[in-house]
Amino acid sequence: MKLILPAPAKINTFLHVVGRREDGYHLLESVMVLVSLADTVELTTREDGKVVLIDPPAGISEENDLACRAARALRVYVGDTRARLGVDIRLTKRIPQGAGLGGGSSDAATTLLGLNRLWRLNLSREVVMQIGVTLGADVPFFVHGRGAIMTGIGDALRTITLPRAQFVLAHPRVGIPTLEVFRHPLLDRNQASSASAQFNWASGINNLQSVAELIAPITRTLVREMTDAGLTPRMTGSGSAYFAPVAGNSAVHATLAKLHAQSFDAWAVHSIDRHPLHDFAKSSII
Repeated sequence: MKLILPAPAKINTFLHVVGRREDGYHLLESVMVLVSLADTVELTTREDGKVVLIDPPAGISEENDLACRAARALRVYVGDTRARLGVDIRLTKRIPQGAGLGGGSSDAATTLLGLNRLWRLNLSREVVMQIGVTLGADVPFFVHGRGAIMTGIGDALRTITLPRAQFVLAHPRVGIPTLEVFRHPLLDRNQASSASAQFNWASGINNLQSVAELIAPITRTLVREMTDAGLTPRMTGSGSAYFAPVAGNSAVHATLAKLHAQSFDAWAVHSIDRHPLHDFAKSSII
């Protein structure tokens, strides 16, 4: 059996580092939103218990790929002692890596949700999220499948309903390692908490942005080009992609053409209220 499934990107409309725990984990506050830019994950069952990445995209190894790790973690969780739960995974990548868009985490979440159906496991959303958090801090958000206020170390999610919005999304074709941003000595780790309940698209800031721009100065050129086009760009996650809300389509195509001419990747995207695979796992909470 085969499933061909979307793995949408996310943006952080704001991201505050509000503290740091004694164990070194940073305390965060953010609003996270799914957007229409998406990878494709193709899952084909096999009965020998093997997890195989078919035609790996450039720069991705089977050992480190989050989708493969997700499939193996799911097998371990359900105790596949007879080694019959296997899968071929083929990824079509559209979400750039190291961009703060959650591409790898989204691939992992789509793999977990897809295999929950393909292997007929019927695990609850909460269980799939528990497996997901062992793979990466963003994976539970994608399994949760709704816009959310995220707090703690990224492990606390509260659903938030947001107005549909359109964005210009742009990437400088340079990735920024997340650990390098969070370890930077100039990072402000005590950003004041915001009133998330009074959300609008201009709420808050991303206080990783100034540090990320020191690490990858090309991002400043991208910000300038977007600003010159009349946009108000903000970095998502730990970078290096930027987004800007747009009111309509009148100038979007011209803006995209301008950014492409400067050798930046750029897309017109819209927010998604509910993950396309939201029904692949049911909540156990009544």
